[in-house]
Amino acid sequence: MELKLHTSEVEKIKNLKAGDMILLSGEIYTARDAAHKRLTESLENGEGLPFDIENKIIYYAGPTPAKPGEVIGSCGPTSSYRMDRYAPVLLDMGQLGMIGKGIRKQPVIDAMKRNGSVYFAAIGGAGALISKSITAAEIVCYEDLGTEAIRKLTIKDLALTVVIDKDGNNLYDR
Repeated sequence: MELKLHTSEVEKIKNLKAGDMILLSGEIYTARDAAHKRLTESLENGEGLPFDIENKIIYYAGPTPAKPGEVIGSCGPTSSYRMDRYAPVLLDMGQLGMIGKGIRKQPVIDAMKRNGSVYFAAIGGAGALISKSITAAEIVCYEDLGTEAIRKLTIKDLALTVVIDKDGNNLYDR
């Protein structure tokens, strides 16, 4: 059963279970390796983050440039393990969820359990299809990173599967 949810429905998102399939609408942010490194360096330097991360979902993606008349180019998920060294600190700051592909290390799962966060999988290799769910995109910060700049995306009915829920239940362990 697919459930339609909006990113503002924080408690419903937190209570999703591993294996739940949803169609997500609302606002999410993109960030990959280089952006995560900058975010954590900002925190280490006593600076704030360039956007409020509380109850936000970060999509591990670096979209390709948009073709004329398009909102965004191909926007498929990247391998999540590359953000594992950075994810716990952001989860401890209230990040609601992550979208990517692949397994996560135990410190990330522990931080998810501490904070009631969820990890969603998007379909790898389906970036062109996923981009059809993106209705708006704007660069928030780190424009010099090109495709890895942090973007705020507005999405409509993005198909996702909960891979790890707030209790640490993990589809990869089945």
